[in-house]
Amino acid sequence: MSNWEKRFGLAGRTALVTGATKGIGLEACKVLADAGADIAAVGRDAAGLKEVARAVEAAGRRCVTIGADMADVEGPVEAARQALAAFGTIDILVNNAGIALIDPLLDAKVQDWDQTMAVNLRAPFLLARTVVPGMIKQKRGKIINISSQAGVVGLEAHGAYAASKGGLNMLTKVMTVEWAKHNIQINSVCPTVILTPMGEQVWGDPTKGDPMKAKIPAARFGKPIEVADMILFLASSASDLVNGQDLLIDGGYTAV
Repeated sequence: MSNWEKRFGLAGRTALVTGATKGIGLEACKVLADAGADIAAVGRDAAGLKEVARAVEAAGRRCVTIGADMADVEGPVEAARQALAAFGTIDILVNNAGIALIDPLLDAKVQDWDQTMAVNLRAPFLLARTVVPGMIKQKRGKIINISSQAGVVGLEAHGAYAASKGGLNMLTKVMTVEWAKHNIQINSVCPTVILTPMGEQVWGDPTKGDPMKAKIPAARFGKPIEVADMILFLASSASDLVNGQDLLIDGGYTAV
């Protein structure tokens, strides 16, 4: 094995990925498995979980599928406990599950706000709190929180979503302050619009999507594999000095 494969490889590692049945989560499971990790895939779609398992097992890795709802208080905790029961320890936590309920602030529903905070912000906290004791014990770990460019800059009609992702970025920094001393690296990945099913739902209409593209110097939206490759870097030992960062994958949107 060459030196770069050792730095970026994940042989012997286990990864828990939420929102694993589609988009960025599905691609992350494939990429992490290809790099050598066994996967605990968490989602609500039973058929999607079977697809993840097939892809991971095709790469020669073990996949444990876990059905859980991140909007429930017990969902994240139970998912983490099942993953720990299956693998003994979790080396890599990818908090990817998220929802985007889009409305102008004056029209936003309180229940949509609460659900957004539960899935996008509370669930990552609960998952991390459940798996981190094992990371502390083994003196290593990686937590990758999938945030958004909307957690860094304001976007119209994204009040609840932006607030949840901005909160996730700050949660990342507090996790770093508390856990970096245990050789745990925690970072946020902040993509621009990615052409996942959720991205297509929000931005697929050209009347809405084209003006957004016009604000991106690269003049395009992203692909799930581009985020998954960043996740791989942050999950590997190559990123051991990267900690507490909001890493933008935005085609230059925030450079303007």
